[in-house]
Amino acid sequence: MNIDRRQLALPVLALGLMSVVPAFAGADEDAVAKNVEAFRAAQAAGNAEGIASLCAEELSYSHSNAKVDTKAALLDGIAKANYKWTSLEYKDPTIRVVGPTAIVRFNFVGEQEFTDGKKTPQNLHILMNWQKQGNDWKLLSRAATKL
Repeated sequence: MNIDRRQLALPVLALGLMSVVPAFAGADEDAVAKNVEAFRAAQAAGNAEGIASLCAEELSYSHSNAKVDTKAALLDGIAKANYKWTSLEYKDPTIRVVGPTAIVRFNFVGEQEFTDGKKTPQNLHILMNWQKQGNDWKLLSRAATKL
């Protein structure tokens, strides 16, 4: 059996590319994780500007009460909020990068304190979809389910 160099080139090239792809996926997962944490920190602080920079213009943001906000409505709601977060954690996050999108899931656990002093615990399951736009990852959609 005679094998020439051309027959070996494709399998060798394929093996080389397979070793590079996970490195890109890991870098993307790290970038998404950084943005998810930045979103949590901005949310906990009520920082609308910090959230704005992380969201796509086409954002669809669904709350656990089924209300759906656009980016503008979400930012307006944050700016006019009559509560502050006394605690907010994103527990057990998972990130799965699929091409130019990332699927993020976590348990959202926190407590809100309203201006009248009432405190309300939150325990939700969150699904976020992030989209790579240029070199940045932007939140494209979010859905919340009460637990």
